[in-house]
Amino acid sequence: MAPQAIGTDSQFTPQTGRRVEATREIRRERLKMFGLTVPALVMVTLFLGVPVAWLFGLSFYEDGQFTARHFTRMLEDSSYSRSLWLTVQISVAVTAFAMIVGYPVSYVLSQLPRRWAAIGLTFVVIPFWTSLLVRTYAWLILLQRKGVVNDALMSIGIIDEPLYLVHNVTGTIIGMSHIMLPFLILPLYANMKRIDLSLVKAAHSLGASPTFAFWTVYFPLSLPGFLAGALLVFVLSVGFYITPAILGGGRTIMISMLIERNVNLFFEWGAASSVAIVFLAVVLGIFWILNRFLAVERLMGE
Repeated sequence: MAPQAIGTDSQFTPQTGRRVEATREIRRERLKMFGLTVPALVMVTLFLGVPVAWLFGLSFYEDGQFTARHFTRMLEDSSYSRSLWLTVQISVAVTAFAMIVGYPVSYVLSQLPRRWAAIGLTFVVIPFWTSLLVRTYAWLILLQRKGVVNDALMSIGIIDEPLYLVHNVTGTIIGMSHIMLPFLILPLYANMKRIDLSLVKAAHSLGASPTFAFWTVYFPLSLPGFLAGALLVFVLSVGFYITPAILGGGRTIMISMLIERNVNLFFEWGAASSVAIVFLAVVLGIFWILNRFLAVERLMGE
């Protein structure tokens, strides 16, 4: 009796053929998706990766030689640590204010009829139609010693002498908070509009009070948009330049201003690059921590 031939053809079945064809289709689909992402990857590499690599090189090389003096100077000069700490403090304060004010506003807008909600959102986005520089100078006029705010407070007897509301950290936080507030309201409002209110009604039908239903049902469902908006506000705040430069009056030196001074005043590109690299590492570290404990991709709705 002749031995049975052994080969791939003898083991081939219709099910195997379908699996092979499905695998090939998946590979073709992945190749197509990769081809679609190639232009975006090239753009990101050219306009983000190359500049960051250039800054990284400037921070370590000077006159063609390797040096770490820019980083050691950051450790020795306390002005760098003070600016970094002040930047974090101001950004946290602005984020906290946006969270405290933005959540109630977003909640009210999400509960209004469509027409009234559209009107409310119009008032929220109006600041985007005005130049950032114009808005900052408007706050300078409002908050100065003889400005509208101090005059109003003194006219009604709340204060006896003008308050120092500009050229300090207070004025910087006020101006930045006004600019950053829409960046929390808009994503939070979009998240709240997707919440199924029948879940809250179900909690009420089961005997939950309105307060208990809100904190146990509605608030957890709105938390992804809330934290995503807060993260967006914080990240944008740490890189602010115009508002602290004007409302801070030269006394509130954030990291962005320190970088600008190293370039334009001292012509120290290496020092500015080292500060920028360290600052970028701090921001990426914050993102890593949030992704580790809060799952940033879920906050962004993915």
